[in-house]
Amino acid sequence: MLRAYEQENADMSDAANQSQRIAIVTGAGSGIGRAAALALLGDGWSVVLAGRRPAPLQAVIGEANAAGRALAVPTDVSDPQSVEKLFKAAVERFGRVDLLFNNAGVSNPPGPFEDWTPEQWRSVVDINLNGMFYCLQQAFRTMKVQALMGGRIINNGSISASAPRPNSAAYTATKHAVQGLTKSASLDGRKYDIAVGQIDVGNAFTELSERMSKGVPQANGEIAIEPMMDVKIVGQSVLYMANLSLEANVLFHTVMATKMPFVGRG
Repeated sequence: MLRAYEQENADMSDAANQSQRIAIVTGAGSGIGRAAALALLGDGWSVVLAGRRPAPLQAVIGEANAAGRALAVPTDVSDPQSVEKLFKAAVERFGRVDLLFNNAGVSNPPGPFEDWTPEQWRSVVDINLNGMFYCLQQAFRTMKVQALMGGRIINNGSISASAPRPNSAAYTATKHAVQGLTKSASLDGRKYDIAVGQIDVGNAFTELSERMSKGVPQANGEIAIEPMMDVKIVGQSVLYMANLSLEANVLFHTVMATKMPFVGRG
């Protein structure tokens, strides 16, 4: 009977550990990252919020009224040492990592690409691709050795991973690369029970995309106002993917404003 009692307590302990869901969200201070962090916190997740500016991260925590379940860690994803410190802080505070929403990114330099400097090109690649890889790498290193091995990684791809906009060579190139990174990591994660997927977002209303509601270049050279959707919808999509059992994976999920130009960009 004692052995049965001990086993029952062990089972209860495992269940308790599984109920303590720990997420890292990069680019969490604004836009899609903010929406995802708020959705996760609202669903009972504990969330480590990463971003370059501390104040917006703290503002999200305050808005969610979740100080006990949230940790702000100023992070530059283009710096591998900064990313390593992020994951160490998460494990020190919460003991494990169940989810990485690999979201941090920047938009294109202005103007035609033939006028960009090498530094402008590299700045996009450093954040959108290299930063994505550094976070993915640290997530693998953490998830494959923790008790209850495994976890989930959701990369923010963008519909530009499939169809570019005019004058978007840097952003489009990095997002196409993210698509390959997602596929490769999904394959490599199988043996560690790490599920890797990608969310591709089209025209969610954020500070970054506000200009689209005023008119943006189209493939035919015209300037057109494009339909937008509430960024909270994206947060709910991330939450749906996050809450799946690890026996299932959404490899690619597209969520977009219904009437926006996408197929054929028209």
